[in-house]
Amino acid sequence: MSKDIPEKGAIIQRDKETFAIAPHIAGGIIDPAGLRKIADVAEKYHAKVLKITSAQRIAIVGIDPKDIDDAWKDLGMKPGAAIGLCIRSVKICPGTTFCKRGQQDSVGIGLKLDETYHGMPLPWKFKMGVSGCANSCAESGIKDLGLIGTSKGWRLLVGGSSGVRPRVGQMLAEHLSDEEALNLVEKVVHYYKDHAKKQRLGEFIEEIGFENFKKDLLG
Repeated sequence: MSKDIPEKGAIIQRDKETFAIAPHIAGGIIDPAGLRKIADVAEKYHAKVLKITSAQRIAIVGIDPKDIDDAWKDLGMKPGAAIGLCIRSVKICPGTTFCKRGQQDSVGIGLKLDETYHGMPLPWKFKMGVSGCANSCAESGIKDLGLIGTSKGWRLLVGGSSGVRPRVGQMLAEHLSDEEALNLVEKVVHYYKDHAKKQRLGEFIEEIGFENFKKDLLG
């Protein structure tokens, strides 16, 4: 067996024999009991290592394929959307919930976005980042869609990527309230879903022109 198993959230490893699974941890926020459960499952099924990923998940690496189903059953958690053409886990900084530098509630908004969009099928993979201040610890400027908090509200950036063709997102709007930001995110996601081909959001925007994209979204 040498391929990923998307329906089981299992990613083939370099040895072509074992798999990694990564339970969904919204915003990378987990309580001690949940963390303990992941460690217990990793130990029970002889995982090679636990890897904290850049998407704020904890991957259990080196699971034997025969143990994948039982490992998920023991975890009692849904898989993180780590592969496939969909919206991946939303990356969230501590924001005003925890950080002294936070300007906006990135945890609250980020968790709402994660609950609404995580795993949603789209024309290509789609990443979101929500940062509570201009330090942008959630790397919002290089996500397909990023929110950055300021003292006057949210900035919304679109079209960023850290992938094969790195690009910095362009600012679609600023000074947005929480409600305005959530509504505009919804418009962006559905516009992309309805109009794009098999391409990243940034490539789609480049194809149709940013000003046309902006006009269609904002009027």
